Amino acid sequence: MSTLKNDRFLRALLREPVDMTPVWMMRQAGRYLPEYRATREKAGDFMSLCQNPELACEVTIQPLERFPLDAAILFSDILTIPDAMGLGLYFEEGEGPRFERPVQDKAAIDALPIPDPEEELRYVMDAVRTIRRELNGRVPLIGFSGSPWTLATYMVEGGSTKNFALSKGMMFDRPELMHALLGKLAESVTSYLNAQIAAGAQAVMIFDTWGGTLTPSDYREFSLAYMQRIVEGLTREAEGRKVPVVLFTKGGGQWLEAMADTGCDALGLDWTTDIGEARRRVGDRVALQGNMDPSTLYASPKVIRKSVAKILESYGPGSGHVFNLGHGIHPGVDPEHAGAMVEAVHELSKAYHK
Repeated sequence: MSTLKNDRFLRALLREPVDMTPVWMMRQAGRYLPEYRATREKAGDFMSLCQNPELACEVTIQPLERFPLDAAILFSDILTIPDAMGLGLYFEEGEGPRFERPVQDKAAIDALPIPDPEEELRYVMDAVRTIRRELNGRVPLIGFSGSPWTLATYMVEGGSTKNFALSKGMMFDRPELMHALLGKLAESVTSYLNAQIAAGAQAVMIFDTWGGTLTPSDYREFSLAYMQRIVEGLTREAEGRKVPVVLFTKGGGQWLEAMADTGCDALGLDWTTDIGEARRRVGDRVALQGNMDPSTLYASPKVIRKSVAKILESYGPGSGHVFNLGHGIHPGVDPEHAGAMVEAVHELSKAYHK
């Protein structure tokens, strides 16, 4: 494996000194880039793009050709695990992901296999290997997975949901069923992320997109407990260096202390939490990643620069901050605005790292 030419991102996650605040964007390989849209068209559809290691590599690297980002993130989808469990994932135009065979009773949960990452999910591992080779040490590669709770909501509902009627219905009415499903998912996510690390991912992130829809006690029992189980089972060192783990619960700003207790290295923040206040709450236990409102990128470069300055000032001096959006970049954003953000982060953050 090639030596890293830019390890700023990994150093910041471990709260080691850096020369400037590293920056990357959630969904940085995506629809806001015309070159991504062209490659997706070539692939035919979204899942065909995910399942083609060469094309997944191509779109992973596209944003790095445009912007001096400090990390690449594997191009994939959070629903690869339920798909590998045999639920028949497909995408409806304008509807988002759907499953042909939702999981709604004990028999369906009992029948779920734990996918072998190098068998059923080999295309993901091949993509990781291909991207690492093509990056050639340029920046670190981030691997990721959805959290058990987030995956469970899609699997039980059969797709996206606004009110979580079936998944929360199961959680409240048949908690033992939901726990059985979450247990299988935690085991699957752990082996999936460990396989990504073995294939070359240098940091991993768990996306808990729907944890923020739960009450505090349900969050601890049905989301956080399973993410903790994953963190405890992860490979934390590879290629002679630490492999940092980032937890991100959208809407989870009120639970940062409990999240930091899992033993992860960093917490992702959405834009509803002040990053300076978050830093005061967690101290030096974890690094923080975030957290500009993605909609800021619709504004002028001048306004974007001001927002960047505000977040950097709120976090304050010292390492432990990875600049990011508070969620994925919106498809309609002008790529030049994303470039203005990256440039502002690098330029303005130097003052905080003397």
